[in-house]
Amino acid sequence: MPPVYYFLLASAFVLGACIGSFLNVCIHRIPAGESIVSPGSRCPGCGRPIRWYENIPLLSWLLLRGCCAGCGMRIAVRYPLVEALTGGLFLLVLKSFGFSWGTPVYWFFAAALVVITFIDLDHQIIPDVISLPGIVAGFAASFLLPWLSWVDSLLGVLAGGGSLLLVAGVYRLLTGKEGMGGGDVKLLAMIGAFLGWQAVLPVILFSSFAGSAVGIPLMLAQKADGKLALPFGPFLSLGALIQLFWGEKIFHWYLSLF
Repeated sequence: MPPVYYFLLASAFVLGACIGSFLNVCIHRIPAGESIVSPGSRCPGCGRPIRWYENIPLLSWLLLRGCCAGCGMRIAVRYPLVEALTGGLFLLVLKSFGFSWGTPVYWFFAAALVVITFIDLDHQIIPDVISLPGIVAGFAASFLLPWLSWVDSLLGVLAGGGSLLLVAGVYRLLTGKEGMGGGDVKLLAMIGAFLGWQAVLPVILFSSFAGSAVGIPLMLAQKADGKLALPFGPFLSLGALIQLFWGEKIFHWYLSLF
């Protein structure tokens, strides 16, 4: 590969890390109902405004040794983790879709999934302010992507939301309990809008496998007896990313077994 190819991949990672820095603000402020625009970033301990050179993605956290420059309060490792994760996803999207409309569309999609994942891990909610506009954005994007028709996107919304709504209804009917939140339903509808109806079943399968791989050992370790509550949004997000980047390869590998 020519050097410019690696330069572009590195640039995508840097851009993603910078976006990840903003996503940290969204993850912190959206559940609290605060503005993501103002005021500027401040230390949650001493309230000191964070200077621009203290807010360079990844580097500032390392140079400050994970502490506020003012009061010395520890800065969670999650902050550089979100920046590195977003940078890596931006790199993968560019590598997968090149110079096409798919790159900005799926940069937006990946960023939304990162915010949803960490908010759901912290608060067990998936904010409508992300998922509902995401459904509209995914459907609108279908008019830009030659491999995703608006019909497939619309059917993806219906299949994604409808399938989990059906599962939740059956679970409630059988157990009398809520087994899945409305946020998960809207999230899968958003995923269907961006990936099409064909992706809904693989995403459910990938997310279920991932959820079982994490949930079963946790239940055994905590002796939860099947009552351990895990947010499903992060697993749906993981399933969507697996389908986006490797779904077709996994499908062909599966067919090759027969």
